Amino acid sequence: MKEIILFILAVAALGALAGIMQPKKKRRQRKTTKKPNQRNSKPTANRRVSKVCHEDNIILKSELNDISGAEFERLLALYFRDQGYTVHEVGVGGNDGGVDLVIVDKRGERTAVQAKCYADHNTVGVTVVRELVAAKRNHNCVLSMLITTSDLTMQAKKEAEQFKVEYWHGGLLEQKLRNWSKWQSNKKSASNVSAKLSP
Repeated sequence: MKEIILFILAVAALGALAGIMQPKKKRRQRKTTKKPNQRNSKPTANRRVSKVCHEDNIILKSELNDISGAEFERLLALYFRDQGYTVHEVGVGGNDGGVDLVIVDKRGERTAVQAKCYADHNTVGVTVVRELVAAKRNHNCVLSMLITTSDLTMQAKKEAEQFKVEYWHGGLLEQKLRNWSKWQSNKKSASNVSAKLSP
Protein backbone atom coordinates (compact mmCIF):
# COMPACT_ATOMS: atom_id res chain seq x y z
CA MET A 1 0.00 0.00 0.00
CA LYS A 2 2.85 2.36 0.85
CA GLU A 3 4.39 1.66 -2.54
CA ILE A 4 1.21 2.64 -4.36
CA ILE A 5 0.92 5.88 -2.39
CA LEU A 6 4.59 6.69 -3.06
CA PHE A 7 4.09 5.87 -6.72
CA ILE A 8 1.03 8.18 -6.95
CA LEU A 9 2.90 10.98 -5.16
CA ALA A 10 5.89 10.57 -7.47
CA VAL A 11 3.64 10.74 -10.57
CA ALA A 12 1.87 13.82 -9.18
CA ALA A 13 5.20 15.49 -8.38
CA LEU A 14 6.52 14.76 -11.88
CA GLY A 15 3.27 16.07 -13.40
CA ALA A 16 3.50 19.29 -11.39
CA LEU A 17 7.16 19.70 -12.31
CA ALA A 18 6.38 19.12 -15.98
CA GLY A 19 3.52 21.66 -15.77
CA ILE A 20 5.88 24.25 -14.35
CA MET A 21 8.52 23.58 -16.99
CA GLN A 22 6.15 23.46 -19.97
CA PRO A 23 5.06 27.13 -20.08
CA LYS A 24 8.67 28.25 -20.14
CA LYS A 25 9.28 26.20 -23.25
CA LYS A 26 6.15 27.62 -24.88
CA ARG A 27 7.16 31.18 -24.03
CA ARG A 28 10.54 30.64 -25.59
CA GLN A 29 8.91 29.23 -28.69
CA ARG A 30 6.55 32.19 -28.96
CA LYS A 31 9.40 34.65 -28.71
CA THR A 32 11.37 32.97 -31.46
CA THR A 33 8.39 32.43 -33.77
CA LYS A 34 6.65 35.73 -33.09
CA LYS A 35 5.75 37.60 -36.26
CA PRO A 36 7.17 41.08 -36.63
CA ASN A 37 4.84 44.00 -36.05
CA GLN A 38 2.79 44.56 -39.21
CA ARG A 39 3.38 48.33 -39.16
CA ASN A 40 7.15 47.92 -38.96
CA SER A 41 7.32 45.16 -41.54
CA LYS A 42 5.91 47.24 -44.40
CA PRO A 43 8.39 47.74 -47.20
CA THR A 44 9.91 51.20 -47.21
CA ALA A 45 10.91 51.23 -50.87
CA ASN A 46 8.00 53.51 -51.77
CA ARG A 47 8.46 56.06 -49.00
CA ARG A 48 11.40 58.07 -47.86
CA VAL A 49 12.10 57.26 -44.24
CA SER A 50 14.63 59.12 -42.13
CA LYS A 51 14.87 59.91 -38.45
CA VAL A 52 16.71 63.12 -39.26
CA CYS A 53 14.65 66.26 -39.81
CA HIS A 54 16.71 69.20 -40.97
CA GLU A 55 16.09 72.78 -39.93
CA ASP A 56 13.44 74.80 -41.76
CA ASN A 57 15.95 76.86 -43.77
CA ILE A 58 17.54 73.67 -45.14
CA ILE A 59 14.16 72.11 -45.95
CA LEU A 60 13.14 75.25 -47.83
CA LYS A 61 16.24 74.94 -50.05
CA SER A 62 15.89 71.21 -50.72
CA GLU A 63 14.44 69.46 -53.74
CA LEU A 64 11.39 67.28 -53.07
CA ASN A 65 13.42 64.22 -54.08
CA ASP A 66 15.97 64.96 -51.36
CA ILE A 67 13.70 65.25 -48.31
CA SER A 68 12.34 62.63 -45.92
CA GLY A 69 8.70 62.10 -45.07
CA ALA A 70 9.00 64.12 -41.85
CA GLU A 71 10.69 66.96 -43.74
CA PHE A 72 7.96 66.88 -46.39
CA GLU A 73 5.31 67.21 -43.69
CA ARG A 74 7.26 70.09 -42.16
CA LEU A 75 7.53 71.80 -45.59
CA LEU A 76 3.76 71.58 -45.99
CA ALA A 77 3.23 73.00 -42.49
CA LEU A 78 5.45 75.97 -43.38
CA TYR A 79 3.62 76.42 -46.69
CA PHE A 80 0.14 76.43 -45.17
CA ARG A 81 1.16 78.76 -42.33
CA ASP A 82 2.48 81.20 -44.92
CA GLN A 83 -0.86 80.96 -46.77
CA GLY A 84 -2.68 82.19 -43.63
CA TYR A 85 -3.78 78.87 -42.12
CA THR A 86 -3.39 77.88 -38.50
CA VAL A 87 -1.51 74.57 -38.65
CA HIS A 88 -1.60 71.77 -36.08
CA GLU A 89 1.15 69.23 -36.70
CA VAL A 90 -0.65 66.08 -35.60
CA GLY A 91 1.63 63.22 -36.53
CA VAL A 92 4.72 64.65 -38.15
CA GLY A 93 7.17 61.90 -39.04
CA GLY A 94 5.51 59.16 -37.09
CA ASN A 95 2.42 57.20 -36.27
CA ASP A 96 -0.25 59.65 -37.39
CA GLY A 97 -3.35 57.47 -37.74
CA GLY A 98 -4.09 58.84 -41.21
CA VAL A 99 -3.67 62.59 -40.61
CA ASP A 100 -0.38 64.51 -40.56
CA LEU A 101 -1.63 68.10 -40.34
CA VAL A 102 -4.86 69.82 -39.44
CA ILE A 103 -5.13 73.21 -41.15
CA VAL A 104 -7.69 75.77 -40.07
CA ASP A 105 -8.64 78.67 -42.35
CA LYS A 106 -9.72 82.15 -41.20
CA ARG A 107 -13.36 81.06 -41.03
CA GLY A 108 -12.44 78.21 -38.66
CA GLU A 109 -12.98 75.46 -41.24
CA ARG A 110 -10.78 72.48 -40.40
CA THR A 111 -9.10 70.31 -43.05
CA ALA A 112 -7.30 67.03 -42.35
CA VAL A 113 -4.14 66.72 -44.45
CA GLN A 114 -2.29 63.49 -45.20
CA ALA A 115 1.17 63.91 -46.75
CA LYS A 116 2.86 61.11 -48.71
CA CYS A 117 6.47 61.62 -49.77
CA TYR A 118 6.86 58.84 -52.33
CA ALA A 119 9.34 58.28 -55.11
CA ASP A 120 7.98 59.21 -58.55
CA HIS A 121 7.42 55.64 -59.72
CA ASN A 122 5.30 54.72 -56.67
CA THR A 123 1.68 55.75 -56.35
CA VAL A 124 -0.62 56.27 -53.40
CA GLY A 125 -3.18 53.51 -53.07
CA VAL A 126 -6.85 53.53 -52.15
CA THR A 127 -6.12 52.46 -48.56
CA VAL A 128 -4.51 55.82 -47.81
CA VAL A 129 -7.60 57.65 -49.07
CA ARG A 130 -9.89 55.47 -46.93
CA GLU A 131 -7.73 55.98 -43.84
CA LEU A 132 -7.85 59.75 -44.34
CA VAL A 133 -11.64 59.78 -44.79
CA ALA A 134 -12.08 57.80 -41.58
CA ALA A 135 -9.43 59.73 -39.60
CA LYS A 136 -10.69 63.23 -40.41
CA ARG A 137 -13.61 62.71 -38.02
CA ASN A 138 -11.19 62.02 -35.16
CA HIS A 139 -9.81 65.56 -35.63
CA ASN A 140 -13.20 67.29 -36.03
CA CYS A 141 -12.45 68.10 -39.67
CA VAL A 142 -15.07 68.68 -42.34
CA LEU A 143 -12.65 68.60 -45.29
CA SER A 144 -9.77 66.34 -46.21
CA MET A 145 -6.72 66.75 -48.44
CA LEU A 146 -4.13 64.26 -49.67
CA ILE A 147 -0.82 65.67 -50.88
CA THR A 148 1.80 63.47 -52.51
CA THR A 149 5.09 63.95 -54.32
CA SER A 150 4.05 61.22 -56.79
CA ASP A 151 0.47 60.43 -57.86
CA LEU A 152 -2.58 58.36 -56.91
CA THR A 153 -3.67 55.08 -58.46
CA MET A 154 -6.80 55.24 -60.62
CA GLN A 155 -8.84 53.51 -57.91
CA ALA A 156 -7.53 55.97 -55.29
CA LYS A 157 -8.49 58.92 -57.53
CA LYS A 158 -12.02 57.54 -57.94
CA GLU A 159 -12.32 57.02 -54.19
CA ALA A 160 -10.99 60.54 -53.51
CA GLU A 161 -13.55 62.04 -55.88
CA GLN A 162 -16.35 59.94 -54.37
CA PHE A 163 -15.54 61.09 -50.81
CA LYS A 164 -14.63 64.66 -51.86
CA VAL A 165 -10.98 64.35 -50.85
CA GLU A 166 -8.95 67.10 -52.49
CA TYR A 167 -5.63 65.76 -53.75
CA TRP A 168 -2.45 67.33 -55.01
CA HIS A 169 -0.21 65.11 -57.14
CA GLY A 170 3.50 65.79 -57.59
CA GLY A 171 3.12 68.12 -60.59
CA LEU A 172 0.48 70.32 -58.96
CA LEU A 173 2.44 70.37 -55.71
CA GLU A 174 5.64 71.51 -57.44
CA GLN A 175 3.72 74.24 -59.26
CA LYS A 176 2.29 75.56 -55.97
CA LEU A 177 5.70 75.43 -54.30
CA ARG A 178 7.40 77.19 -57.25
CA ASN A 179 4.89 80.04 -56.91
CA TRP A 180 5.67 80.28 -53.19
CA SER A 181 8.50 82.75 -52.65
CA LYS A 182 9.95 81.00 -49.58
CA TRP A 183 10.74 77.71 -51.34
CA GLN A 184 14.26 78.37 -52.66
CA SER A 185 14.73 75.02 -54.40
CA ASN A 186 12.97 76.26 -57.54
CA LYS A 187 15.49 79.07 -57.99
CA LYS A 188 18.38 76.63 -57.74
CA SER A 189 16.84 74.25 -60.30
CA ALA A 190 15.77 77.12 -62.58
CA SER A 191 19.36 78.43 -62.65
CA ASN A 192 20.62 74.89 -63.40
CA VAL A 193 18.17 74.57 -66.33
CA SER A 194 19.11 77.97 -67.78
CA ALA A 195 22.82 77.12 -67.42
CA LYS A 196 22.26 73.89 -69.35
CA LEU A 197 20.29 75.64 -72.08
CA SER A 198 22.78 78.46 -72.67
CA PRO A 199 25.56 77.67 -75.20
